Amino acid sequence: MTILIIILTSLLFPGLINVIRSLMSGRKGPGMLQPLKDMIRLFRKGSVYSKTTTIIFRIAPAISFAAVISAAMVLPIGPWQAVFSFNGDFIFFIYVLGLGRFMAIIAAMDTGSSFEGMGASREAHFSMFAEPAFLVLFGALVLFTGHYSFSEIFIAMRSGYGFSYGIGIISAFLIFMFSLIETCRLPVDDPRTHLELTMVHEVMILDNSGFDLGLLHLTNALKFALFGTIIANFFLFDVPQWVALLAFIGIQMVYAFVVAFLESFMARFRMNHNPQFIMSLTSLAFLIFVGILLYLDK
Repeated sequence: MTILIIILTSLLFPGLINVIRSLMSGRKGPGMLQPLKDMIRLFRKGSVYSKTTTIIFRIAPAISFAAVISAAMVLPIGPWQAVFSFNGDFIFFIYVLGLGRFMAIIAAMDTGSSFEGMGASREAHFSMFAEPAFLVLFGALVLFTGHYSFSEIFIAMRSGYGFSYGIGIISAFLIFMFSLIETCRLPVDDPRTHLELTMVHEVMILDNSGFDLGLLHLTNALKFALFGTIIANFFLFDVPQWVALLAFIGIQMVYAFVVAFLESFMARFRMNHNPQFIMSLTSLAFLIFVGILLYLDK
């Protein structure tokens, strides 16, 4: 059930972001189903491969997609348990996403394009700063709750009291900011840009086409849904399943609205400011860790 909900979310909410962004700028814009239609059109086309590429370039989109699906399997959604739940599954989550990112990076380098090489370098650079923030944050939540899996951590956070709710809100904010980095959105990257010198994710997939390109778009949409699911889990209390489903949809809509708001009224950071921004998130995660240590020492 969790996988089905996450996949449906990934198919619908990128289009919702486009609709909200269009309304904020006073335009009609594309329909909410346009990204889905674009992916279906790409899935029906064949892929074209450069003679300079190897088997790595051909298998990378499938491995990246499989990595994201594997990460989705360890995420619960309120009353629905994860497909797999085990101690340390949050470490599995971040590193299986890292595997998908690694394949995307070496596939971009496999093309021999200087532009895609720049994008791969930036992707590796940003992820090197971003992953510690996620691990430190969930390390702090493990220390606070005494549990080692997503499901148990979220249950403990929701069944706590005032301090745990405050930690949950700050953690949701950090995950939101981390999702902007992971899915290459503003203020780190602008998915609408068409200047290769300033792209990050988009420049890495310039040589992909057809089915492979559709799979990469679907993978990025699934990543967006994964982090939205983590954010929602901090607020899905012990309620009936239909209430939890409505609450999940509502939280995802708020998530999409905030992303669309940022992309409508915020400019992208200068490239050399991105590491400072990402490191500030890691610093905030460390502050949460220290705050939990001080709280537990009382």
